[in-house]
Amino acid sequence: MLGGPEGRHAATVRRLRVGERLDVTDGAGAALECEVRLVGRDELECVVLRRRSPAAAGPRLVVAQALAKGDRGELAVEMLTEIGVDEIVPWAASRCVVRWDGERGERSRARWTRTAQEAAKQSRRHAWPLVGPLAGTAALAERARRAALAVVLHETATTPLAGLARALQPVPAVEPVPGVEPVPGVEPEIGEILLVVGPEGGVADGELEALTAAGAVAGRLGPTVLRTSTAGVVAAAVVLADIGRLGG
Repeated sequence: MLGGPEGRHAATVRRLRVGERLDVTDGAGAALECEVRLVGRDELECVVLRRRSPAAAGPRLVVAQALAKGDRGELAVEMLTEIGVDEIVPWAASRCVVRWDGERGERSRARWTRTAQEAAKQSRRHAWPLVGPLAGTAALAERARRAALAVVLHETATTPLAGLARALQPVPAVEPVPGVEPVPGVEPEIGEILLVVGPEGGVADGELEALTAAGAVAGRLGPTVLRTSTAGVVAAAVVLADIGRLGG
């Protein structure tokens, strides 16, 4: 039985009928492929046709998205979710006009989370992206230090973003323990890929220095300068294509 807000939406907004198919997911990758057997006023009775387990999708792609004014931040979250990003980190860059202070910050993050959830449903994603807590540059630098690849998008960079992720080699997800054999059939994993997207005013010199000192690479998308709401989406598409998660 599918009830609550999701059941009400399916029955009254989507107007699903008997015999139609739908997927019910936990948002973490597991899903049930179902068929509607009975439609109630605000709920559906379904039969489970198949169970799907979470599938390994390769390295996790994390986008640190600088806060943007108006609805540009939520637009970025929506498109990043649709393209397949695994995590979105709100970044309080020094040149951000918007500030997430106190209750305003909590409400803003909640809006980003709701936007990601709705976009995940619309794009039929079984694994929904995490919207992390607000991060400063120091926290991003520490994350860049641990990442398999970290790239700061910057208009003055000379290194093309395209192709950087292709050079990644699988590394063990856990450090090998002496005397313990690896589990047969378990493949090595590639760690996290971090993309850092600056605000409309650009990434400050000090921020770029801090991130590159932590191991990040300054990367260039192309000859044009994109808005903060679209730069991350284009960059994510490039990386996802490079690692085989898009276009295959």
